[in-house]
Amino acid sequence: MIIARAPYRLSFFGGGSDYPAWYRAEGGAVLSTTIDKYCYLTVRHLPPFFTTKHRVVWSHVETVSTVAEILHPTVREGMRFLEFDDSVGLEIHHQGDLPARAGMGSSSSFAVGLIQALTAFRGQMIGKQELARKAIELEQERMGDNVGSQDQVAAAYGGLNRIEFQQGGEIIVDPVTVAPTRIADLQERLLLFYTGTSRLASEVAADVVANLSERRAVVRRMRAMVDEGVQILASDTDIDAFGALLHETWSLKRQLSSRVASLVVEDVYQKAMKHGALGGKLLGAGGSGFMVFYVPPRRREAVLRALQGYLHVPFAFEHEGSRIIHYGSWSEAPTLEKRPQKAPRATVGRRVRGERISARAGTGS
Repeated sequence: MIIARAPYRLSFFGGGSDYPAWYRAEGGAVLSTTIDKYCYLTVRHLPPFFTTKHRVVWSHVETVSTVAEILHPTVREGMRFLEFDDSVGLEIHHQGDLPARAGMGSSSSFAVGLIQALTAFRGQMIGKQELARKAIELEQERMGDNVGSQDQVAAAYGGLNRIEFQQGGEIIVDPVTVAPTRIADLQERLLLFYTGTSRLASEVAADVVANLSERRAVVRRMRAMVDEGVQILASDTDIDAFGALLHETWSLKRQLSSRVASLVVEDVYQKAMKHGALGGKLLGAGGSGFMVFYVPPRRREAVLRALQGYLHVPFAFEHEGSRIIHYGSWSEAPTLEKRPQKAPRATVGRRVRGERISARAGTGS
């Protein structure tokens, strides 16, 4: 049995510039971090005693005879992408710490975790670069989803990163290397709230992408905030400037589409700002979902009281990215003639500053 764990992410600045339609023309960048909330994918061989070939458990329970019959689009296309056929039956389970379609990059975390788990099922290891590249290709090219390229990279690498998207398709991941106390100060000032699941995220994203050419000045300014945010964290200036920058990026994000902010989102934002938040934003494409606020410690309790009708989700930054957390014996179907072998212990390599993802990443949309 294989269990992969892929983190969800918080995106601070640069959203919109990570869509291939934008960065192939002008380049882009984002500043984001992963958090200690995860998507879990379990893959094992389905014993041959059942009448069906594959079993997929998510919000539904699917028992099918062929890969083509699988309803979950990422599982179906992911198995096809990695050339899994019906010669070996699989059982795949998904569990998540946070709800889907809520702005935390859950679909990309799922794609990353699935690819890593299926690769490990074959007794192979996959590096972070290749993992991110394959997840981008799966979502953008194989599935044709309206998604950018930042979430797959964040889930694969983990940590607080400046992620740059170059015009040629190359993606460069730079960990933000600042004093641990500075990172702790930032984390202490962030509050995460759940306002309700958005089922229109893909439609909002499609609307945003369609408007990018008409919002060039907005997206360029949002991209510039990435380096400003890094500079704030790397300096000894008042870290509250980070909150003010979040407020500016939210004001700009709302201009990308009239569908970004719902009445509920606007109400939550105004309440938080009135009671002491310096800035914040809706995470993901828009509509509804999770919102993050920058709140000075002295105003924390006031904001929590003002938003007590919404679920507050405590979190911490994480730095590991997607990884295999359980690796049983070889997962191919055992036979009487061949005993299962003991797999080598998987290790997670250290990330190198400025690590680059192949130019093939994000080349389709």
